[in-house]
Amino acid sequence: MKFSLRRYFLAFGAGLALSGAATAQDISVAVVGPMTGSEASFGQQFRNGAELAVAEINAAGGLLGKKLKLEVGDDACDPKQAVSVAQKMVGMKIPFVVGHFCSSTSIPASDTYADGGVLEITPGSTNPQFTERGLWNTFRVCGRDDQQGMVAAAYIIKNYKGKNVAIIHDKTTYGKGLADETRNAINAAGVHEKLYEAYNKGDKDFAALVSRFKKEAIDLVYVGGYYAEAGLILRQMRDQGVNAVLMGGDALVDKQFAAIAGPLAEGSLFTFAPDPRKKAAAAAIMKKFKDKGIDPDGYTLYSYAALQVWSEAVDRARTTDARKVAAAIKGGSWDTVLGKISYTPKGDITLIDYVVYRRDKDGNYAELPPGQ
Repeated sequence: MKFSLRRYFLAFGAGLALSGAATAQDISVAVVGPMTGSEASFGQQFRNGAELAVAEINAAGGLLGKKLKLEVGDDACDPKQAVSVAQKMVGMKIPFVVGHFCSSTSIPASDTYADGGVLEITPGSTNPQFTERGLWNTFRVCGRDDQQGMVAAAYIIKNYKGKNVAIIHDKTTYGKGLADETRNAINAAGVHEKLYEAYNKGDKDFAALVSRFKKEAIDLVYVGGYYAEAGLILRQMRDQGVNAVLMGGDALVDKQFAAIAGPLAEGSLFTFAPDPRKKAAAAAIMKKFKDKGIDPDGYTLYSYAALQVWSEAVDRARTTDARKVAAAIKGGSWDTVLGKISYTPKGDITLIDYVVYRRDKDGNYAELPPGQ
């Protein structure tokens, strides 16, 4: 029976569930991300989105007459572990992987997947190099750092021209890449940072760095890095009496940033797409997540959308052959919880719409009104 997205959305309420044990008729797919480690919140978001997407497809009768079985891989945001997990997925003959999260893991893993015939759609890796290397198998359902860097830069140029700006990064593929994209964009507009410094991912003590912010009277600190270090940097800034605004990228969307920073998170800024939870296309699935006690924040809906794109393309191509599905993805447009998605020849989405968010004293965030 031909698979229909409309049918599996309607049929989910019938209460059918994903089979616990694989059979010869199952199609195994995988979600891979940091299920452990400092970025594990994002890994859980990936898993939540993928699990519900698989359950809904199976509730509607499966794909190509078969049920999907979801494998879960943990890369802990470590490049070597990511390659090891990728090799395992290739050995299992997995045709499709939702993942990875950290760009430093998605990029090396994608080479292994390409050699092994596996298609990869990342919900959250934003470094441009993921899709810039000419591989046949790399796609994303999110934007790129050169795009969100431009949005962050536009805000900095408008609000901090003539003031003291510091740009720092954690030396990772994601963090340095995003910091450099933002830096290049403000420099091109004639705005030059007062400080450009690096720290190590996993650091806990930022006293020396914060002392430099204080000495240079920094007004805004732009962080290219993840929420764990950014939250600690903000706390230590306030401890030393540095009242500069802290701004970062999409890795600060996670609620763990607010948990680390506490009330000090108020006024901090980050770039992310317009809240996917508010999109009309996500209304039906939002209720299903909430019925399960899940707030599909951050990249949850992006993970769900990655499986939607793949499953629709499989249905159109009538095969799970990764190369044929990749060709179908590039040649079509796909209905997802994020809205309609289509692709460039490189595997990037064609519609990009990053915005700036500000957190309040309770750790919640809201999109800044136009013009701010």
